[in-house]
Amino acid sequence: MEKLINVGVAGCGYWGPNLIRNFSQLPDCRVKQVCDTDENRLKHMKKLYPMVATTKEFDDLVKDKEIDAIVVATPVHLHHALAKKSLLSGKHTFIEKPMATSSAECKELVDLAGKNKLTLMVGHTFIYSTPVRRVKEIVDSGEIGEIQYISSRRLNLGLFQKDINVTWDLAPHDISIILYFMGRPPATINCQGKAHVNKEIEDVTNMSLNFDNGGFAIVHSSWLDPNKVREMIIVGSKKMIVYNDNEPLEKIKIYDKRVEAPPHYDTFAEFHYSYHYGDAYIPHLKQVEPLKMETQHFLDCIRNGKTPETSGLDGLRVVQILEASSRSLKNDGARVEIDLQMGETGIPA
Repeated sequence: MEKLINVGVAGCGYWGPNLIRNFSQLPDCRVKQVCDTDENRLKHMKKLYPMVATTKEFDDLVKDKEIDAIVVATPVHLHHALAKKSLLSGKHTFIEKPMATSSAECKELVDLAGKNKLTLMVGHTFIYSTPVRRVKEIVDSGEIGEIQYISSRRLNLGLFQKDINVTWDLAPHDISIILYFMGRPPATINCQGKAHVNKEIEDVTNMSLNFDNGGFAIVHSSWLDPNKVREMIIVGSKKMIVYNDNEPLEKIKIYDKRVEAPPHYDTFAEFHYSYHYGDAYIPHLKQVEPLKMETQHFLDCIRNGKTPETSGLDGLRVVQILEASSRSLKNDGARVEIDLQMGETGIPA
């Protein structure tokens, strides 16, 4: 029988309850305490989980010697301070995305976890979803050829955030997936956007990621669209993939389509593109809640001392890209190089 891992969760608002539910359902895991500043949220959690202690003080989680790991699911501006307290108290730490508000904060947390030999994991949930993992398998197999570009759209009406813009809110999902598919970080970024509802916070943005191997990705994020859209298109030199997370069953479709230019020609009149139209097919996917896979992976890493698939370094990479997007936004979409320095971690970019 595996050792029981006691977990404390900070944040019972929008996403925290989903984490509490999944950790509570895992074998050999107990959610011992949950924390929130809203008394009504704590009362609601107590109704759902009578055996779980509730508190309004984060320090109660930190001081509880029985708690092995702390989950931080609060507003982003609190991530660094709470995660730092957790790591300094010797507790494994899970942080929701984005990891922190700056790469400097992320680096400090990565260094702390490394020095104290603690598991630090970031909640890039889609990396644990069956469709994304299947697309990764297809890409790595070479079936679609070289990735030429990726186009991603994550749109909906709300939920408006008060402390971050739409890029920092929605794009971390797309960025983490794109990095997973590409297997490398981008070199430069362009980002443009507009603020319509709150003049200080962009609610529509469009980001371009440029990779040093010639790869290219576009990320469109919006809180101001009438319909919820969760679509990513991966265009390869041989085939194309459409990943639509809103589809209940047929989330992935592979299209045997491509465009080929003639290898040589003498005059423009002889130049003709070759359009290839083949079959399309839909892979069968076994539906498993990504959050269940993610929370189980966190516990497995704690037990085995392994590095999570979405580690602190992965969280840092995403925040470095978000920082570059903010610099580009302030400079009217100018191309910005991404700072890939890893600070004191000793791990090369």
